[in-house]
Amino acid sequence: MRYFQSMMLTVRTKSDRTPVSEADEAVERMIRERLERERPDDGILGEEFGARGEATRRWIIDPIDATKNYVRGIPVFATLIALDGLVGVVSAPAIGRRWWASRGDGAFCNGKAIHVSAIGNINDAQLCYDDITGFERFGIGRRFLDLVRRCGRTRGFGDFWSHMLVAEGAAEIAVEPELAHWDMAALKIIVEEAGGRFTNLDGEARADGGSGLSTNGLLHDAVLAALKVSAE
Repeated sequence: MRYFQSMMLTVRTKSDRTPVSEADEAVERMIRERLERERPDDGILGEEFGARGEATRRWIIDPIDATKNYVRGIPVFATLIALDGLVGVVSAPAIGRRWWASRGDGAFCNGKAIHVSAIGNINDAQLCYDDITGFERFGIGRRFLDLVRRCGRTRGFGDFWSHMLVAEGAAEIAVEPELAHWDMAALKIIVEEAGGRFTNLDGEARADGGSGLSTNGLLHDAVLAALKVSAE
């Protein structure tokens, strides 16, 4: 937090044209150092410093999800940590929220159990998304807009926040067409332990599938059908 809203924050642009700040690197370095001390035999995959080790037991780190928010002083950002397939933590200090889950033990936010909603009609659903242009690049821009028109309410929250709203039951659908493994690993287990479903846009229940769809489960197949990947 000491870097947040600091005029001295150093930011540069990576080769994929996304920003990275000194805070991203400092946070990931701190987490890696702790894991290397406490779990030296485990593998690590992080956004800023890549992979370490070949162990099947692996920690996956996104030091600051929503870096663009962070560097512009918007308080909706989080650190995402997952023990792949077993544990997920999403910590958003600027808004005072922390979500976590472990396989078979449920999902929680700030110590309170959370669960997805029971809304079963897309017309009543709230849909959260990231960037409309991403759907166009993915070849499903028109399909996405058709889905938006069917939903009762839509908001462009994006990033971790959209998926945690699904886990809490405050939204029914969160969809992003372009995501990395570290963007999704923690989110997937939290959504699933809250009673929802998480897949990529091909319907595969994986956190490294290149895209992410969270729903309350009741609407998942309908959303996949609406967004069925095909050239337009």
